[in-house]
Amino acid sequence: MTDLLQVLPDFETRPFSHLLPSLDRALITTTDLLTLDAPDVAKRAQLPAGELRKLVDALVPALHLQLGFGAGAIETNGFSAALRAPEDSWTCISTLDDELDAALGGGIPPGYLVEVTGESGAGKTQLLLTLLLAVQLPAPLGLCKSAVYISTEAVLSTTRLAQLLSSHPAFARVSPEERPSLANVLAIQTPDLESQEHILRYQLPVAIEKHNIGLVILDSVAANYRAEFDKKGASNGAASMAKRGSQLVQLGALLRDLARTEGVAIVVANQVADRFSRPAAHTQTPNPLLRNPSPNSQGTPRDSTPQPSHPNLHPALPPAPSSQSADRVLLSPDPLTLDHQQRWFTGWGDDARAAPHALKTPSLGLVWTNQLACRIALVKKPVFASSRGPLVVTNAKGEDEWNEREDTHVSKWRRWMKLVFAPWAPPSEGRGVEFEITKGGVRGVGR
Repeated sequence: MTDLLQVLPDFETRPFSHLLPSLDRALITTTDLLTLDAPDVAKRAQLPAGELRKLVDALVPALHLQLGFGAGAIETNGFSAALRAPEDSWTCISTLDDELDAALGGGIPPGYLVEVTGESGAGKTQLLLTLLLAVQLPAPLGLCKSAVYISTEAVLSTTRLAQLLSSHPAFARVSPEERPSLANVLAIQTPDLESQEHILRYQLPVAIEKHNIGLVILDSVAANYRAEFDKKGASNGAASMAKRGSQLVQLGALLRDLARTEGVAIVVANQVADRFSRPAAHTQTPNPLLRNPSPNSQGTPRDSTPQPSHPNLHPALPPAPSSQSADRVLLSPDPLTLDHQQRWFTGWGDDARAAPHALKTPSLGLVWTNQLACRIALVKKPVFASSRGPLVVTNAKGEDEWNEREDTHVSKWRRWMKLVFAPWAPPSEGRGVEFEITKGGVRGVGR
């Protein structure tokens, strides 16, 4: 099939060698084979439905084995057995802050592909630098292993690493033999997609085995793709997007396989873009079955991101708190659209208190999101020195516009860390855990 070797590199294809060429010609993917009815696939590929069912019956156990469960998983994959170990033997890479660790369910566990996303200045690199040192600590704070830092933009800031090492109290409490060292951090820069592919596929597995690596950081995953596909003169059509999507699927499969088989934590930083909503041209007709319409059920275009309603439109209905988000899903005009669903997997939009102009969307889209085991969103909000108003105000027409008052400026920033989704911990409520960036690294701000 077109992607079988990417999804299951070790799958035994010889019993089905007479089926694969026809499936390739019909562009049947592994997902198609598993989700579509066998007669439909057989009609497209001109193959016997019974033979396709045998192939599906062989694929399902192989996928279960790759994910670490099912018969034979313990015998063939020792690290999969470690993932199912008792809770008292659960190991994580700590953020070196109790509040942040509690929000993450203990920290960053090995064996998963984790994304840290946020806008510039939100604290992504500061958190990643802390992890580079924390992984070298003994349990329960670390794994007693080294780290690899792969940069696609700026080089590794060794000056900041040395400052963290000398300033954070967690490093002063350990013995000199257990103290982290910059010598245990391997750094390399990848200026383009070609070198990135070569490093990740060929050099990284050797480095993991040779240098006892427990953490791999890619900062950032979107930079080279933006340079390749968003550069001047590059095609932005459907073919270009399909090519990028295929490359992202292959990258995700490669990183997940490395994390699982080598028992390392792979953490990637990702950029964000502003989320734009289309202006409402027509008012949606409310569903007559819904007697109590919410702000999401009227006045929202079908293809736009649902937003909290302006208080003047529904003075009798106060904004619903974030805990009622699940109830409001049923009142959306089209709850299956991506614009509506992305509120729960991007990290922005699920909090009713968030202003529409502050909404962000992680780069690389839904294709990349599906490759992740965990997403951590870092959100920042400005604090204004002037009491006369915020940077963005609402005019008489209900539209957002810039505040032109000269005395309004940002004095500082507040930051929150939010666990969007993860298989080992529940998502954060509301904005998440507030934190600040200090000389010693990231530190939670007590509520």
